[in-house]
Amino acid sequence: MINVLIRSFLFALLTIPGSVCLAQKLSVSGLSVEHLHNPLSVDAPAPRLSWKITSTLKDTRQTAYDIRVGTDRKGLTSGKSLVWKASVPSDQSVLVPYAGSPLQSKTRYYWQVRVKDNHGHTSAWSDVQCWQTGLKAGDWTAQWIAVNGPDTSAICPLFRKTFSLQKKVRSALVYITAKGLYEAHINGQRIGDDYFTPGWTSYKHHLQYQVYDITDAVRTGANAVGVTLGNGWYKGRIGFNGQRNFYGDTRALLMQLEVEYTDGSRETVNTDDSWKASHGPILASDIYDGEIYDARMERTGWSTAGYREDGTWTNVRILEKGPEQLTGMSGPTVKKHEEFKALKVFKTPKGETVVDFGQNLVGWVMLDASGPAGTKITLSHAEVLDKEGNFYIANLRSAKAQTTYILKENTTQRFEPHFTFQGFRYVKVEGYPGELKTEDLTAVAIYSDMAVTGKFTTSHPLLNQLQHNIQWGQKGNFLDVPTDCPQRDERLGWTGDAQAFANTAAYNMDVAGFFTKWLKDLKADQQPNGSVPHVIPNVLGANDGASAGWADVSTIIPWDMYVAYGDKRLLEVQYESMKKWVGYMTGAAKDHLWNTGFHFGDWLFYRPDDDNDGRAAVTDKYLIAQTFYAHSTQLLINAAEVLGKKEDVAQYTALLHNIREAFIKEYMTATGRLVSSTQTAYVLALQFDMLPEALRASAAERLVTNIRSYGNHLTTGFLGTPYLCHVLTRFGHTKVAYDLLMQESYPSWLYPVKMGATTIWERWDGIKPNGTFQTPGMNSYNHYAYGAIGDWMYRHIAGINSDPAAPGYKKIRIAPRPGGGLSSASGELETPYGRVTSSWTLKDGLFSLDVQIPANTTATITLPCAEKASEVGSGSYHFECRLPQAAGK
Repeated sequence: MINVLIRSFLFALLTIPGSVCLAQKLSVSGLSVEHLHNPLSVDAPAPRLSWKITSTLKDTRQTAYDIRVGTDRKGLTSGKSLVWKASVPSDQSVLVPYAGSPLQSKTRYYWQVRVKDNHGHTSAWSDVQCWQTGLKAGDWTAQWIAVNGPDTSAICPLFRKTFSLQKKVRSALVYITAKGLYEAHINGQRIGDDYFTPGWTSYKHHLQYQVYDITDAVRTGANAVGVTLGNGWYKGRIGFNGQRNFYGDTRALLMQLEVEYTDGSRETVNTDDSWKASHGPILASDIYDGEIYDARMERTGWSTAGYREDGTWTNVRILEKGPEQLTGMSGPTVKKHEEFKALKVFKTPKGETVVDFGQNLVGWVMLDASGPAGTKITLSHAEVLDKEGNFYIANLRSAKAQTTYILKENTTQRFEPHFTFQGFRYVKVEGYPGELKTEDLTAVAIYSDMAVTGKFTTSHPLLNQLQHNIQWGQKGNFLDVPTDCPQRDERLGWTGDAQAFANTAAYNMDVAGFFTKWLKDLKADQQPNGSVPHVIPNVLGANDGASAGWADVSTIIPWDMYVAYGDKRLLEVQYESMKKWVGYMTGAAKDHLWNTGFHFGDWLFYRPDDDNDGRAAVTDKYLIAQTFYAHSTQLLINAAEVLGKKEDVAQYTALLHNIREAFIKEYMTATGRLVSSTQTAYVLALQFDMLPEALRASAAERLVTNIRSYGNHLTTGFLGTPYLCHVLTRFGHTKVAYDLLMQESYPSWLYPVKMGATTIWERWDGIKPNGTFQTPGMNSYNHYAYGAIGDWMYRHIAGINSDPAAPGYKKIRIAPRPGGGLSSASGELETPYGRVTSSWTLKDGLFSLDVQIPANTTATITLPCAEKASEVGSGSYHFECRLPQAAGK
């Protein structure tokens, strides 16, 4: 009999006085509104409120909560100005809908909560948090302004206005957006710490605005505001073939500054015809090509009240309001994050001066320089060096990816770009005056402000580096939209990459708001016939869409985010989009067989250079399409069940049966052999339950045989890779999954790691064993799609799993599967309820597992050597059991 030892660890400090211990037993923290902390532009009429519970007692569950919401912070305790006060018997602590009096626009609401638990304890009230409602269409009094005449200059325009505040200010808020990108200052101070605002959305449908509290920046008396505009995604080069002005040909500003005085009176400063415009030091700025900055053209103090305008400042032009809807923020803004000091400055064999930052990242370089006026310094960016050690930029295609600075008179300045970003590890520096030292340069990573939620480590250094690479691939490509790559002339929101990686993304970081925002664009850009574009926002053509595995993002990510965060409203919002996509496939199918149209297929699958004996893993594109047709239909059924749409459940269940029958008839022999005998074919057929149950085990054996025939190497591309190890584990072949994961030669996950990668590559052999490169036309070294293996690593190595029946980790499944020669592994995940940890060691056959489960959740613990699972509540637990001798190898 297997001996299983379970010990519970409670963290209450029993030696301290009882009153203090009682006070610490139950507390509430981590308050959020619509996945955001203290947001200032909430559009939802009934925003959802969430909180986390901490308890020193095991098996703690919320039994009730008290909540109070009001328009006055101090009034929460006195009962004044309350709009909602309730005591609710409920265990719900995540995404609780506001249920008070109707909310007013542009109003700040303060709130706090306390909870009761099943042990009879009541927490103290939480800290007070807030949210502010956004502006309704009728609240906007500002006017769109632009430069006078056609906006044809590459130079970034400046807009400014001086104004006077005659009384003592209680509060000042600025509502601001742009067509293009903006950077705003008031009284010489930068407004906010966000970058690439207002963000990239489907501009023709909706345009985000930001809200900043600038109370501390304004003063009684004279004030001035200044705003610089850049081309950004709106007007600059985006997409292919040199496309510009996709959304419009005129950069424009909209700003509304609302001031409340201490006597209760109000004043508004708007963009209108009283503003002035000129041009400043940014001579050109483009997402792909970089930026040119001439410090001699700086206008010192131009955003302060004391600045004296010269004759170059001209009247602005008023633009008519466009059809786009102005919306508040539903996702995180882009901010600066990690900084990297230069590791070394060196000369290449060609004599180039190059700086190595040690990490392939996305952002820019901050450069300190001084020299004679007119000195021109150019920074070029690259991800890798070539075989000889020279600077390599062929894979950037037509993207210049350069930043140029022109110095003013001898004075030390720090330079950094404003409206561009680059993907790079190496920077070539030309024209630097004097000796370039490592301390003169600092690289800074720029990405959406998503909290890190996951950690994963093992006893294997290469796996740890793989996890590092996965995380940095996500950071580099989650810059407001989930891009395919951050360095070449593309940087688009490719849907196939996003759906493949979504689950891994949700382990690594809090992407609830990020994907909520992006899915709005998907819904907006979806074609009337249901076709989903290849990229979101769509900057290609109306007919560039409907590819299997790419367009299915419309069903996959809404469902994955529901499971990860328990966000039922996201399913409600996206449900019609999900239906439209399934409807498109149904309309394109004949006799329930979808075998028409363009498809990318299993993009970038394994193919040897000299494929004389047919070893390239080519999978029939229509076979793939049929499997994703079934998958999206199943996800639509899942969503319909959650939303209580019984008629839809019945309708699409019948459709799913017919889709699978058509697959069997067209693509499977009587013995279960598929017409495409590739890993991807069997993986997708098994993952999406396309085969009769009696033939699934033999199909899994065929998959294993295929893997063994390639010497324990994978051959899958973008569509097969995310599911490969999951299928192997599901059908009892976890050892084979580990063999693939631990493989160090091409093609494998660890091959790029061995080749020095610090991010995930687009191709399995972006750098070949002999040091040469894959074709430069499609060879990114920061491309997160193959990082989808992270999902399997969290779920099956660390063993942290969600349960779709109780989404958002209300019910947790812990089921680690040791193997691959690992002696230890540890995973952490900050769920909507709190932190889950699963950490195990394996020594001399003894498997030891430590688990932490957050309050207000339950968990099922399944050991690899126990006959029965353990059901537990919150708390910390230790498990031990002895593995059979061959296990864990």
